Amino acid sequence: MKKVSVIIPIYNVEQYLPKCLDSIVGQTYKNLEIICVDDGSPDNSAEILRTYSEKDDRIITIHKENGGLSSARNEGIKVATGDYTVFVDADDWLNTETIEAAVSAAEKDGVDMVMWGYTREFKSKSIEKRIFDGDKIFSAEETRSFVHRRIIGLLGEELSNPENADSISTAWGKLYNTKKIKDNNLEFVDTKIIGTEDVLFNTYYFSFVENCKFIDKPYNHYRKDNETSLTKSYKPNLFEQWSTLYEMMLDYLKKNTLYCSEDFKTALNNRICLSMIGLGLNEYCRKAKFMERAVKISEILWSPLYRKAYENLDLSHFPPHWKAFFRYCKLGSATRTCLVIGVIKKIIDSRNQTSK
Repeated sequence: MKKVSVIIPIYNVEQYLPKCLDSIVGQTYKNLEIICVDDGSPDNSAEILRTYSEKDDRIITIHKENGGLSSARNEGIKVATGDYTVFVDADDWLNTETIEAAVSAAEKDGVDMVMWGYTREFKSKSIEKRIFDGDKIFSAEETRSFVHRRIIGLLGEELSNPENADSISTAWGKLYNTKKIKDNNLEFVDTKIIGTEDVLFNTYYFSFVENCKFIDKPYNHYRKDNETSLTKSYKPNLFEQWSTLYEMMLDYLKKNTLYCSEDFKTALNNRICLSMIGLGLNEYCRKAKFMERAVKISEILWSPLYRKAYENLDLSHFPPHWKAFFRYCKLGSATRTCLVIGVIKKIIDSRNQTSK
């Protein structure tokens, strides 16, 4: 029976941690090592871990100084001895049959990666995120030309749903082959690209994937009501961090000759363009006047990286509302772009309020 290492980075999640741990210790698949990395959490997380580890000897607890999500995951990778590795965020949880289903698929179908769907969990509402229709096994060619490319960015008709840009780019929701991670010295990069570590890790990992499988079940539960989540706080260096990510991805494509592929090149270009949504929303996470936000958005839109990206953006596949938004971006109209982002922010806030 193959062993699975479950790596859980933990920071300031005391109110969510028990539900996460219960979902892991209660897995129907029992051959687990549950590696909990306390990343210098200032709350009661350490005490919760102590209580759980006293009851379940599969739990391995690592205490370290705060170093961020990447650092915590890397510490987990160092001590992992499982045949497979699963990453779980400490404020999320899994269905009890998740790991058993993933290992069964990996062994039966002989794949290097198993992926599955997820449900977005609001306070009083659950919304399943649709990724692919039905279970799918991707051949070596399909894994490279479609799945790997999709990690890089969307293409063609996929742009009709720009919100799907990172639907398969997360580190959670996957069963990794531990040997491929360790043999190729793969790790999560540091805070230079905080918030997008998963994208780069999967970009690298898929260099060594022969084939993969997607299970069309929403096994992961992605919490959307955590007000302390990094995704809900203003990040002053986000533009610089994402620009560094794109430089690293571009360097990767060039070194692996993938940049010779028009699809990979266009996919990365599209990722850069679509990131204006996240960058704009980030501006609305800080207290600032409209024109202050518009000035920052103008700096982004007129930076060489984004000017070049938008020059090559094909608008034909976007639905009308997104086509209008990205046309403003393409024109470099910061005021109009900022206005639309403000509307998007209000819609998101309204949806979140009705989901509470």
